[in-house]
Amino acid sequence: MTSTRGSLFPRFPDAGLLVGRLALGVIFIAHGWQKLTDIGHSGVTAMFKGLGIPMPSVAALFATWVELLGGVALIAGLLVPVAGVLLTLNMLGALWFVHLDKGLFAAKGGYELVLILGAAALLLACTGAGRFSLDALVFGGGRRAAEREPAGV
Repeated sequence: MTSTRGSLFPRFPDAGLLVGRLALGVIFIAHGWQKLTDIGHSGVTAMFKGLGIPMPSVAALFATWVELLGGVALIAGLLVPVAGVLLTLNMLGALWFVHLDKGLFAAKGGYELVLILGAAALLLACTGAGRFSLDALVFGGGRRAAEREPAGV
């Protein structure tokens, strides 16, 4: 059974995944880099403690490195499902502990940015990196599971 979706322009879905990965990766790297270099671990820990985030030192390490390395992984297209899940969990924490009670709009401290970042990371975790990625090169052809023919057909 062959999918007709994207058959006229078969590389469009993969090009879209690439653009999405690059944009999302840049944003996560910027936020991780800011935590690492501008604020520093002690500053992020203090901020997280003030926000009532449990185990603020561990959470600060997690957030900093997941954002930084997760962003790099998205750009490279390497281990994208793993990076996507970790980034989604990071954004769920930001949503729950920081932004949920402030409404939707980011200008008022709301959750619109963490919502879209988390949703996009989850989307990539579920779809994979696409054929223009290191995942495709290392783990096989870049064809998503939904596009593969069932065994025996």
